[in-house]
Order: sequence, then C-alpha cells, then structure tokens
Amino acid sequence: MGPHPAVAAIRLAVRRVLHDVLVAHSASPSCSPSAASSPSTRSAPAPRDDAPLVLAACSGGADSMALASALAFEAPRAGLRAGGVTVDHGLQQGSDARAAEVVDRMRALGLAPVEAIAVSVGRGGGPEAAARDARYAALDGAAERHGATAVLLGHTRDDQAETVLLGLARGSGTRSLSGMAWVSGADGRYRRPFLQLDRHTVREACLAQSLPVWDDPHNVDPSYTRSRVRHEALPILEKALGKGVVEALARTAQLSRDDADALDAWAARAEADVMTTAPAAAGGAQAVHLDTVGLHGLPTAVRRRVLRRAAIAAGAPAGSLFARHIEEVDRLITGWRGQRAINLPGRVEVRREGGRLVIRQG
Repeated sequence: MGPHPAVAAIRLAVRRVLHDVLVAHSASPSCSPSAASSPSTRSAPAPRDDAPLVLAACSGGADSMALASALAFEAPRAGLRAGGVTVDHGLQQGSDARAAEVVDRMRALGLAPVEAIAVSVGRGGGPEAAARDARYAALDGAAERHGATAVLLGHTRDDQAETVLLGLARGSGTRSLSGMAWVSGADGRYRRPFLQLDRHTVREACLAQSLPVWDDPHNVDPSYTRSRVRHEALPILEKALGKGVVEALARTAQLSRDDADALDAWAARAEADVMTTAPAAAGGAQAVHLDTVGLHGLPTAVRRRVLRRAAIAAGAPAGSLFARHIEEVDRLITGWRGQRAINLPGRVEVRREGGRLVIRQG
C-alpha cells in the first residue's frame, strides 16, 4: 500500500525539484563526476560525504515541516545530502526554545546538518519586510557556511495567491504580479517545490505522518498585512466570486512572470541599442547616456524598463525606485517641454541634453 495521497504529493513535488538541482549541479564547472548522481525512486544507501547538500528552511509550521519530511525521504534516494535550518527572529517570547524544538524535529527526520540561527530584525520597510530580509540573510549565510547547493522553501499556492493580491494592491506592475519564482536567489539557490500545492494538502501530509507542527500566532495577527489578506480579503473574494480564486491568482502569477521575463529580455537588448558613448563624468561620478530618439520609438513597457535599468546602473537603489519615479523620467522622452532635471533616490539626477538623456549620480 502506497503513502497517503497528500504525502505522495509533497514527495513528488520535492523529487522533481531535487532532479532539477542535480541537473544544475552536474552542469556546474565545479562539479566532479563522482559527486553527482542520478535520482532514483529506490531505497538507497547513505549519500557520499561529497554529495551535494540541500537544506530545508523550516519554521516548524505545517508547510515547512511537510517540506522537511519530504526532503528527508527523497534526498537519499537521489544521492543527495539533506539538512535543515530554522531562523529565530526573536519576535515572540520563547522563540529560542521553539527554534531548539524545530532543530530536534529535523534531526528526528534524519536531516543533517541542522541548526537554529538567531537574527536581529530591524525596522526598515515595515516589520514583515524587515523579518524577511533578516531571514534570507540568515539562510544565505547558512547555505554558504555549509556549502549547500540549494535551499528549499515551503511556500504554497495559497502563499502565491496572497503575494499576487499584495502586488495588485501596490500597483507595482507586471513583475510584482508575477509573485514568487520557482527558482530565485544567487545561482538559483532558492527553490519552492510547493507552489502548485495548496495549504490544505501540506497540512494533511503532516497529519498523515503524525508530524507535530507549530502555528505561528503572527499568521492570524490582523496587524500584519499578509494576515489580513489571508483571513479577510481572500475569503471575501471567494464568497463573492466562488471557489477557484486562489488557483486563478496563482495562474496569473505564472502568466505575469512569463510576460515580465520576455519584456525584461527585450529591454536588455533595447538598452544596448540606445546606449551612447558617455564622456568621463566630473568627479568620477557614474553616468549613463541614452539616445532619446531610440527611446521614443520603443513600446512604453520596454522603454520604462530601459529607464529603470539605467537609473539603477547609475546608482539609484532598486528598492527605493518606484513607478512614479520612472513615469517622471519617461516624460523627459514623451512629453519634453524643456523641463528641469529630475532627482531620483540615491542622489541620481536625470536631465535631457539635446538628443541625449543623461543619468548620473551626485
């Protein structure tokens, strides 16, 4: 008799990702033939000490415990080593004790190495963004410290739907609506196997395996935007529009990502065509010069991507560069009336000089 359907689903999702990790690792110049192996569905002996290591990011919640259990089951069968990391944000009383419990649970699943990392959460960008930044910094550090090939994250289709709604509310454009990527981070470090599985399935998998889980009270705290989206906005949408809203939003994310990727590639090619030779900037300040005629002939979506790329190249921080900034710069191309220079975050100035758009810092 096979495993519970929910357990089979999470294992299959992880197995597919581990196959991709192995393929990517085998293609790496640093990969030796002896360290790579082919995935197998049969029971296998313990992986070699030099086999690639995959880590599960585990908070102790249902999503990440299901992920950790599936990784512990599938990794040895693929000839991979499997470990785990939990991050203690220090935002709740007793968080250190909970982190220690999660470490014990990961060890009980057979993961090694495992560790808990305590972080200090700042205030930049709001509590949710600050916690996310601290968490990813800790995971990056753990991956580098242990030499991990990949880090698996337990985000589900429900998380993806919430992310799309948040992006829609911000009015941030196609890239924001594309939600979370299957693969992200430096060299494709982060992988999200569960983006096509709903939250109910992964929780059912935990129940079927008698895995203890911890329900973070922040997930139901209405002071957090994502919590309000999860417990108020999505239920209202499903009541008004019927079931299937989560699936539709997740599908929107994939379609938006495909479009955004294509437009970004087009913008990269167009940028090379409109870039002009820039003279040495005074004081060593970095400058980007763009041909206004060439820019004017581009579709709006492509032109604004070129302008954003150029502003970032000149020194504007990507996280502080918003759509309204790019729209103002775009008017120097499409609505030129001799207006003054535009100031962008990072002390970047954009001005039109004849047939050129000059973007420089300082």
